[in-house]
Order: sequence, then C-alpha cells, then structure tokens
Amino acid sequence: MSRLTIYRDDTPDGTLLDTENPREIAETLQPFGIRFERWEAPVTPEKDAAPQDILEAYRPYLDGLMGETGAGSADVVRFDRHTPGIGAMREKYLSEHTHSEDEVRFFVHGQGAFVMHLDGRVFSVLCTQGDLISVPAGTPHWFDAGVSPDVVALRVFTDTTGWVAEYTGDEIARRFPVTIPDVAA
Repeated sequence: MSRLTIYRDDTPDGTLLDTENPREIAETLQPFGIRFERWEAPVTPEKDAAPQDILEAYRPYLDGLMGETGAGSADVVRFDRHTPGIGAMREKYLSEHTHSEDEVRFFVHGQGAFVMHLDGRVFSVLCTQGDLISVPAGTPHWFDAGVSPDVVALRVFTDTTGWVAEYTGDEIARRFPVTIPDVAA
C-alpha cells in the first residue's frame, strides 16, 4: 500500500502527516510540483515479462504522460537482491541528491521510497505496484528499495544525462532512514 509520511526536518520523531490515501498523497505533493498517480492497467504483466510487453501494457498511460511532459522515451529497469553491485547501488541512492531532469518512475512490481527534503520537512513516499511518481529537476531527494529489493519499474526520460546525481553533501538521509515493509510478511 502506498504511503506518505511527513516529518519536520529537525527530528524524525515528529510525524506531521501519515496517510495511505492516494488522493491525499497526490494533493499534498502537488504544490511542490511532485506528481503522484495510481495507474490501473487492464492486465499487469508478469514480473519477468519482456520489457516490450511491459511497455505495451502501459502504452496509453506512457503516451499521455510523454505528450504532457515532452519526455521522449521510456524503458524498463529491474533490480533485486541478486543484482550485481546492488549494495553499492543502494548506498549511492541513499545520499541526498538532485538531478537536472525530472525523475519519473512507475512501479510495475515491487516497492521503493522516494524521500524529498522540502520546505523544512521530509516527505517520505512509499511507492508500490501501480504508482507513478515524478520528482522535479533540482528537488533534493534520496531513494531506497530496502535491503532485499525486488523492483520492476518504468523510467521515463528526455535525456539520460539528466539522471546523473548531483550530491548535496547534506547527511539528512542518515537521520531519516526509510523502513521498507517486507512484502513476504
């Protein structure tokens, strides 16, 4: 289940908002230019489906999104606990950073948390299967899919060079660790 939790940035103990309501999540994030949507495809592709089959299942949504944003391409990314270098990859994304392009992800399978540092608060958005999130260029954030990730996601982009992380040097991500629920539980 998707979840938005907001904290004051000076303490992870003070929860300001905690909701699983997708509409409330979208409305809360919208003033910051963060897009959050639930996509319901007629058929959810199998986790090991070919990338082209996954793209085709979501084609109507992708075409609409790319038309609105000017993005020119989409691809499929998969990673799990067996992905070579997954520990180093996770560590890299656990540091607060920005990008020069919007970071747009749609979760086909699995889950992960996008955490943004905005306006003196920390916004932790747990995205699950069926969630689309678009974090605007220049927004300080970090990402975590947990110690045992199992994610299949669509990435939407104009230019992949915009994906290069520019680290802020702020240690805030260390003060606000994300708890990713165990899907097997």
